[in-house]
Amino acid sequence: SYNTALKQRGSLSIWFDPEMVWTPPPTGKRGRQCQFSDAAIQTCLTLKVLFGMPLRQTTGFVGSLLRLAGLDWPVPDYSTLCRRQRTLKVSLPYRGDRGPLNLLIDSTGIKSEGEGEWNARKHGGSKRRIWRKIHIGIDEETLEVRAVEVTTSNVGDAPMLPELLAQIPSAQDIGSVTADGAYDTRKCHDAIAARGAHAIIPPRKNAKPWKPTSAGAIARNEAVNASRYLGRAIWRRWSGYHRRSRVETKMHCVKLLGQSLMARDFDRQVAEIQVRVAVLNRYTSLGIPVTEVVG
Repeated sequence: SYNTALKQRGSLSIWFDPEMVWTPPPTGKRGRQCQFSDAAIQTCLTLKVLFGMPLRQTTGFVGSLLRLAGLDWPVPDYSTLCRRQRTLKVSLPYRGDRGPLNLLIDSTGIKSEGEGEWNARKHGGSKRRIWRKIHIGIDEETLEVRAVEVTTSNVGDAPMLPELLAQIPSAQDIGSVTADGAYDTRKCHDAIAARGAHAIIPPRKNAKPWKPTSAGAIARNEAVNASRYLGRAIWRRWSGYHRRSRVETKMHCVKLLGQSLMARDFDRQVAEIQVRVAVLNRYTSLGIPVTEVVG
């Protein structure tokens, strides 16, 4: 079944739902009405990300697909796609699971401007490079991205954990939150405890217990004592910290869609990364490998 899912990921069968709201109804407000819905703009940008095309080529590609499908829908102009990408609210599809959500969190950097390292060294190109940081939280069971944040390179990892947790609906139960040692801060532990979740974060080296003034501090002190008693290596196996490698693999998948960003504006870069995440969730929904212990 997993081999079948991998074949479906390479399928070129593209179809449009005739019931899709391509042109939104009038809003009743003053001014010119939008000619294209957010779903139409996200569809065009999804094809742009999948095939790595510029905006002008994207409009021609979408127009040819609509003609093949026998639909007389209008095609957004490249300037319309560029303008709407800045304010687009990307819809992240996910299946979800029945039990509590076990969240795996990690962050990485992606290049947005500047020449490559080899080109700059060989041909003397500009050494000015701008990086963006991607912060994601994935479901441990379904491997789907449930939360994503994009920041500049000068923003740390720990301050974004409460923002990621805020994207999870309050009605969703969170069982555990797994992250690396960079998230070993009071605000992170308090945010995790506020959602009633268990924090799996390795304490820093030579970590000292905190004053038990909050539920997050008490849980962190238990992790410190367990790490001292068992040792860091045994604590990692006992707590299940090794499962965090799955989110690192997901970060690698994000970069497989492009090692750098095509957009140059920050808001458009955010939308481009969110579209990438939506594409990966579609890939994951087709099927993932299932490992069972035998013997």
